[in-house]
Amino acid sequence: MLGAKMAESELSIRSCRELWTILLGRSALREPAQIEAELDRHWDRLHQGLSYYKPPSSSSAGKVKDNKDVAQPLKDFGLRISKLLSLDEQQSVQLLQCYLQEDYRGTRDSLKVVLKDERQSQALLLKIADYYYEERMCLLRCVLLLLTYFQDERHPYRTEYSNCVTKLEKDLVSNYQSQFENLFKAEAPTWETHGNLMTERRVSRWFLQCLREQSLLLEIIFLYYAYFEMSPSDHLSFTKMFKEQGFGLRQTNRHLVDKSMDALVDRIGYLSCLILVEGMDIDFLHKCALEDCAEQHQFSGAPNVIKEMDQLLLTFGEIPHHGPVLLAWVLLRHTVRPDESSHVIRRIGNTALQLGVFKYLSAMLKGLGASGNNCTASTAKMCIYGLLSFVVTSFEEESLQTDGVATQSSHLIDAACEVLSAPSLAEVFWEMKPNMGLGMVLDSAVGMFPHKIGPLLQLLTALVSNKSTVKKVYNFLDKMSFYTQVYKHKPNDIITNDDETLWRRQTPKLLYPLGSGQTNLWLPQGVLGQVMIAGEQGYMVRWDYSYSSWTLFTCEVEILLHVVSTADVIAHCARVKPILDLVHKIISTDWTVSDCLLPLTSRIYMLLQRLTSVINPPVDVIASCVNCLSVLAARMPGKVWSSLHHTGFLPFSSSPLTNMAQCVSAEGMKAGNYGNLLVQIEQPRGEYAVTIAFLRLITTLVKGQLGSTQNKGLIPCVLLVLKEMLPTYHKWRYNTYGARERIGCLILELIHAILNLSPEGEDQGSTPTLQSLCIYCLANTEAGQAVVNIMGVGVDTIDVVLAAQPSSCGSEGPGQILIQTVKLAFSVTNNAIRLKPPSDAVSPLEQALTQHGGHGNNLVVVLAKYIYHKHDPALPRLAVQLLKRLATVAPMSVYACLGSDAAAIRDAFLTRLQSKTEDMRIKVMILEFLTVAVETQPGLIELFLNLEVKDGSEGSKEFLLGEWSCLHVVLDLIDSKQQGKYWCPPLLHRAALAFLLALWQDRRDSAISVLRTKKRFWENLTTPLFGTLTPPSDTTEPCVLETCAFAMKIIGLEIYYVVSGSLEQSLKDGLQKFSNARRYEYWSQYVKSLVCHVADMEEEGICYFTETQMLISAWRMLLILSTSHADVMQLTEDSTKLKLFMDVLDGTKVALTTPMSEPCLRLGSMMATLLLILLKQWKSVVAAAPDILSPLSLILENVLQADQQMMERTKAKLFSALISVLQIQGLNGGDISQLPQLLLSVCETVKDEALALIDCTRHMSQMGDAVEDEDSMETESPRGPQKDQRDGVCVLALHLAKELCRTDEDGEHWVSVMRKVPVLPSVLSAVELSLRSKHNLYFTEAALHLLLTLARTPQGAAAVAGAGVIQTICLPLLGVYEVSSNGASQSFTRKSQDSACWPGVYRLCMSLMESLLKTLRYNFINEALDFVGVHQERILQCLNAVRTVQSLACLDEADHTVGFLLQLSSFCKEWQFHLPKLLRDVQVNLCYLCQTCTYLLHSKKMLHHYLQAKNGEALPPGPLPRTQQPPQTLTKEAASAGGGGGVGDREEAEQKALLAVQCSLLKILSKTLATLRHFTPDCCQILLDQCMDLAEYRTLFVLSFTTPAFDPDVAPSFGTLLATINVALSMMSELEKKKEPVSLSIASLASSEEIQALKSLLMFTMENCFYVLISQAVRCLKDPSILPRDKQRLKQELSSELSTLLSSLSRHFRRGSPSSPASGLLPSTQSKPPTPGSKVSHEGQEPVIQLVQAFVRLVQR
Repeated sequence: MLGAKMAESELSIRSCRELWTILLGRSALREPAQIEAELDRHWDRLHQGLSYYKPPSSSSAGKVKDNKDVAQPLKDFGLRISKLLSLDEQQSVQLLQCYLQEDYRGTRDSLKVVLKDERQSQALLLKIADYYYEERMCLLRCVLLLLTYFQDERHPYRTEYSNCVTKLEKDLVSNYQSQFENLFKAEAPTWETHGNLMTERRVSRWFLQCLREQSLLLEIIFLYYAYFEMSPSDHLSFTKMFKEQGFGLRQTNRHLVDKSMDALVDRIGYLSCLILVEGMDIDFLHKCALEDCAEQHQFSGAPNVIKEMDQLLLTFGEIPHHGPVLLAWVLLRHTVRPDESSHVIRRIGNTALQLGVFKYLSAMLKGLGASGNNCTASTAKMCIYGLLSFVVTSFEEESLQTDGVATQSSHLIDAACEVLSAPSLAEVFWEMKPNMGLGMVLDSAVGMFPHKIGPLLQLLTALVSNKSTVKKVYNFLDKMSFYTQVYKHKPNDIITNDDETLWRRQTPKLLYPLGSGQTNLWLPQGVLGQVMIAGEQGYMVRWDYSYSSWTLFTCEVEILLHVVSTADVIAHCARVKPILDLVHKIISTDWTVSDCLLPLTSRIYMLLQRLTSVINPPVDVIASCVNCLSVLAARMPGKVWSSLHHTGFLPFSSSPLTNMAQCVSAEGMKAGNYGNLLVQIEQPRGEYAVTIAFLRLITTLVKGQLGSTQNKGLIPCVLLVLKEMLPTYHKWRYNTYGARERIGCLILELIHAILNLSPEGEDQGSTPTLQSLCIYCLANTEAGQAVVNIMGVGVDTIDVVLAAQPSSCGSEGPGQILIQTVKLAFSVTNNAIRLKPPSDAVSPLEQALTQHGGHGNNLVVVLAKYIYHKHDPALPRLAVQLLKRLATVAPMSVYACLGSDAAAIRDAFLTRLQSKTEDMRIKVMILEFLTVAVETQPGLIELFLNLEVKDGSEGSKEFLLGEWSCLHVVLDLIDSKQQGKYWCPPLLHRAALAFLLALWQDRRDSAISVLRTKKRFWENLTTPLFGTLTPPSDTTEPCVLETCAFAMKIIGLEIYYVVSGSLEQSLKDGLQKFSNARRYEYWSQYVKSLVCHVADMEEEGICYFTETQMLISAWRMLLILSTSHADVMQLTEDSTKLKLFMDVLDGTKVALTTPMSEPCLRLGSMMATLLLILLKQWKSVVAAAPDILSPLSLILENVLQADQQMMERTKAKLFSALISVLQIQGLNGGDISQLPQLLLSVCETVKDEALALIDCTRHMSQMGDAVEDEDSMETESPRGPQKDQRDGVCVLALHLAKELCRTDEDGEHWVSVMRKVPVLPSVLSAVELSLRSKHNLYFTEAALHLLLTLARTPQGAAAVAGAGVIQTICLPLLGVYEVSSNGASQSFTRKSQDSACWPGVYRLCMSLMESLLKTLRYNFINEALDFVGVHQERILQCLNAVRTVQSLACLDEADHTVGFLLQLSSFCKEWQFHLPKLLRDVQVNLCYLCQTCTYLLHSKKMLHHYLQAKNGEALPPGPLPRTQQPPQTLTKEAASAGGGGGVGDREEAEQKALLAVQCSLLKILSKTLATLRHFTPDCCQILLDQCMDLAEYRTLFVLSFTTPAFDPDVAPSFGTLLATINVALSMMSELEKKKEPVSLSIASLASSEEIQALKSLLMFTMENCFYVLISQAVRCLKDPSILPRDKQRLKQELSSELSTLLSSLSRHFRRGSPSSPASGLLPSTQSKPPTPGSKVSHEGQEPVIQLVQAFVRLVQR
């Protein structure tokens, strides 16, 4: 309940602090109209001032009781507050509600406990009392703010402030005056009146508050009267009031004043005094006096008041605050009615002088300037300026001195300097006549120059305020006309006049005792001097001599250099310091004058060197020197550095710096003169002027270019800071308050500057750079701990320091410096962690940041609690930013670190996030922190999501949003109705969507399930996608691009993860609307225009590249998804797809044809990926598209010119795209114009890549890389640029070259290109090296494919052979496989034959040899025989292996091998001649192979068993014959699926695998028989040619008719061949059968084309088998060595077997069977007459049958 009540109350009333924040412009309300509305709503409160807070009353208590909207515990507590603060009951409850909303640090639940518990509720009461005091102060600050700026033209809200002041003006002062009286007369509260909590400490706190309020009220009244006139009667009443109150010193409760309140009491005195002086309107009075119209002044019409004032002021004089009032009154009386009472004037004037009025004035202005609102101080200066001008004009200087000439006049000059430091007064001064006002003080100072240098330079330093005044001061000093000197005795070379008032020089005189040739001043002969003072003490003479003071200053510095080690040094330092201070002020105001000051500035280095090395160095002068150098260093760091280097002032290193350890140990480093000064002088004294100057100097040098160029030299300086200063500075002794904070701030500024140096300037070597040194020290030494301690100051300490400041407006108070220091500490830590080189060990810094301290004092809690800080919005923002960094990098749970505070801190975060007036940047940072936490901080994000489980049925969980869930805010922010309101700017909208995207990316299902069902969620989410963005050229809010990108990504993830049936209807509607509204076309066009914009803007550098990249990546994701989820995404029209595709193509083209611009190339690379995917997925669209090849070729040409390192992946994508286009579109109807250029580009690439690969491979083999198992290459693992990848540039380029060569069938283009570009030699060299080193598998494979394609045409084959392919492949190929001694080689692995592997390369080489031999025939026979000879072992082994390994890979190799042997067998004679033994072995092995295949094909069960035994349980689904793979190969999951329906699937998978193996075996068998046909005599020849030499042909099969055995000892026989025919026949019949659908047959597994192919393969096998059988049988029958008995047996067996076969074969043919592919090759047997009774008409067409019949007849004879 409490929480809900709270939220409502926020709307009803604004706290004063919130109002103040809004008026300052620190909230989300920044528009003038919003400020005006706030002022209109609250002006009455401002008008009432403190009387807005009413005392308790019974009526108010009654109203509280009757109020039903407030919970009872809150009412009761409100009454307790009312008692303690004696505040109206209703206001007490309001105060409590505001406090709970803004400052309460617990959760709503803990509040109930606190209110019940006595001790806790007392603590809460006291906190609320402090909050109440702060509220009262803020109320007054608001009024002060209005009065400060309502006439300031530069202020953005001036008109709004001014209107409000006009409303307030009426009786503001009388209100505030009475409040002031009430305050100083108020009785202190006691425990009797205010309850027992009012202890002495609380009373003291009350009184401090009372003084603060008095001071603020007076400040308001003072500022009011600075703008509005005070009537004489008011003046009188103020004077009486202040007299009664003793200008703050006679407080009713003065017994309560302690030392800490002195400054406040003084301030009350100063302001009282100023109000009275301002009330007399001295400026106007001065004007009246000059124009002689005194009667116009308001006092001239009030003689009674004047009388009363006279009497009143005669009683003044006992306290210093009276001085200025008396002085001003003297002037007033002197001007208005001077005749009446001159003795009164004289008395009052003397009193004023005795009070030391000038000394008091400078003290007052210093006191006001040091703290508080600078406007008050500058208004005071204006007021006093008027007073001083008038005084100096009206009275002689002598008459203003009481106690000795020197002191009073120096006080006057001090006061004048203080006054002139106000911003605009210096200009006013220079515009006045020189003999008026303060100009006279300047004149008198000139009169003493250069005898006294100080006063004049002090004044002139104050008079430098901007560039125009610099020129005036410079010229003023450049043209001096008097030179004042003091003499103890009258010199000899002087002539005087009679009365000794004029002197004349008889001889010229050098004014400075310097050596000849140095700068000096000559007092010439005959110069006149006027004696100003003469007496026993000596003479002061003013010589009438013109000179430039700048020369004189140079001489002064020169003299100091001479007397540095003598006793005069102190006096001379006092003369030189003002010179240095003036130089510093001048060059820091206007740099252009620095050239004129070169004689001075160039001597500073020497001065620094000499002064720092004396025994008791003058610290203030040294500090001034260093300050000057800091200003010079800002403009010319190099010059300052090189000169400073030789002075020995800075720390330096005596040995060269080589490594980090040496640096950090500081070995060989000397602290320099500065280091000694710090330790010996500054630390013991507690004054740190030089240190502050030193830190500024080093920071300036670092920020200048030296940070990068001279960082070696700066390392010792920075190391001194990091090692000696940062860890210990807080323990040093300090004399002045605030110095410690300033030093801390400066040290961190230095580190901050170093960490922000851009790294490219630093040369990356082994030697440490400034930045790496800093990071190392922060991470590993006590410097880091010191920074952690600064961050650990905590929000409470900062609040205490801020509260102790006199007024919170100051920008330079200790509180502000502390805040600045902590902010810098955050930033430095954040950068140190960000830039730290990654390492496994946790650094001490990270440990300190993340350790769990006991009692919740760990740093994470401290950081999180900065969210409670309200003064400076940047502080909590940076704290959250650091938390975000920690949450990302540190291995810890933020939630665990927060401990018991977690919920309260969560509430504070959310309160700031919900607040409508909160500064937007904090909200964005909180959301960014939460976005990071989604991924890295599960506990924390659960806390923030605050999901509650809805009680549903068991097991099913349904979630609801808890009251304190961050999703409420996020949903509000993305609400389309809120967009454009001030509390939801685009950046915040973007942050909210980024957070949602993180939830989707991290799959936070509980949160997603709540969100996706929220009403209007999808509508709100998609709203940005329906907006119309401004064209890219005038986008002002780039974050809108990211907002759209995040929305796209969330939709994409939702579609991807959720089954399309379960998508929310509203999302489907949204997508339908998206499609209907042609948004696909809109975004496609927009993305294209963005890319074009980046390309156009390339020269200027693009300002929002990351956002563009983000949008393009999201759009890419949507389009990629749409290729697979087109139905859901409603992207089905081909015309739309074509438009999108062409936009992507155009975008890619624009981006990649800007080859010099890195951003364009990055975008182009992203677009190229999308292009490639669309090409592959939308083939039908692409096929209909206009020419794509031309733009792609153009892009490729450009990309090949760009930076190769960057474009590696893009080139690969382009090659891949070109391959796809060629496959889909071909060359588009013979448009071949692109081909030559494209071929040239591709071949160039291939050549370059091949050469690069050679270098890389050589390098690797030298490195002796352990060869990784190339078969298991991960395509994704990061590799070097030249490493071999399946999708690498080189491999794809080879494939593309292959496609292009295939397209260019007649070879007219590629031949010429290959002549121009040496592609083949470089590729072959690379292949050779790769084979030798067994590297670059994919490359080798692709290269062989290219060669294979070329080898298919005669030209190509000739080129390949001519390039030396056999030398490349033959011997190196040996390294690719290992031949093992035992027949079954382990190299016949059971890998799927599709993945790349070295055996695959061997198979390709086989195919290449086969192809070349087939194409080139006799031209290649020798090389082919070489190849066979070299690889004979592997060949024989392979033929044998089929029996033991039936993996597809092994069968594939056997297939290739037999294919090659088939080609080679055409050249039997050559083979017999060169390799007779091998020929015999091959023949034997082929026969055995024939036997093996037949056996395996015959015995299906046996084959199945073998495959299962070898492959483990399930068979891998092998593809069908490579020519026609089935449309969908089953996945492994399907193959091994268990369960009900899985069994059938699995059986089917096994059957498919079996079928694939059978097909392979059949192919091998058919090729084997075809080869054997060449090794057996030609049928016709052996049947017809009687004198044929049989010895030429060996017997291949033994005379036996057993069925083939699986035993290697059983020789292949005629039985084998017969069995082969039988197997083929049975398979034929199996194909014919149309069995019931239940059992699995070949027919049910294969498609009709496959069955057709199988049939013809079976026919081919049978024909060859018959042929070999007949040939071998005839060979046996003719062989004389065979016994006639055996011949007879042969005849009988063959006759019976063949007759049986024939009948089944005839049956088969009657059904109609395909003809054998080789039927045309078989010799015609038509010469044989047909057997009687056979059906000639039908079977006459089948030559096979005829041949066999003829043979049977022959045998039966």
